[in-house]
Amino acid sequence: MLYQKRINKIIGDIDKFFDTIDQALLIFGEGVKNYLYTNVEAFKGNLQTMTRLENEAELLRREIEAGLYRQSSLVRLRGDIMRLLEALDHIIDTLNDNLFQFEIERPFIPLELNADFLKLTELSTQAVETAIPAAKAYFRTSDSITEKVHRVYFYEKEADKQAKSLKKKVFHTMDELRLSQKFHLRYFALHIEEISMEAEKVADQLSVMSIKRSI
Repeated sequence: MLYQKRINKIIGDIDKFFDTIDQALLIFGEGVKNYLYTNVEAFKGNLQTMTRLENEAELLRREIEAGLYRQSSLVRLRGDIMRLLEALDHIIDTLNDNLFQFEIERPFIPLELNADFLKLTELSTQAVETAIPAAKAYFRTSDSITEKVHRVYFYEKEADKQAKSLKKKVFHTMDELRLSQKFHLRYFALHIEEISMEAEKVADQLSVMSIKRSI
């Protein structure tokens, strides 16, 4: 009975951890939108919420890891689960860091690029959004992991295409911008695209874990 209660506690904390990342994705998307449309107060609120969510995720990850160490029955899976949690935790760190970069550097983004940046943000966050159900599936019905992981790779590739399209537009058609401004825009496009790259790392880890489970 005690063993099952501890396992249920770990699974419950893992669910909360995933939900926290999901909330952070929504806040990141809103934060980028609020920055682009100069909704200053709303953007400041996004930054505060993101910081809170990052702290919550960190505490949950530590609690889960402590629970894993207490369960000798999970020793074979512990390493893989901890690597998965670290990869997911790095996503929320990336979301937080990248949103704060907007506040710190305050890039000039021409209005005509708003739609491009929002599309890139949507595709990058969708890569993570599809990684979360894939991660949840590992702890429930592992048969659906492969299908869900393919969606992560799809959105990562789409984010890569959108980022290239955005950067090409900046460097090939926006002659009114200074070269330093173009570099700055490219830098922020890369920041946003980085989120989908982190999702791909989670997908890679889940693929390895799925293969190990099937052996």
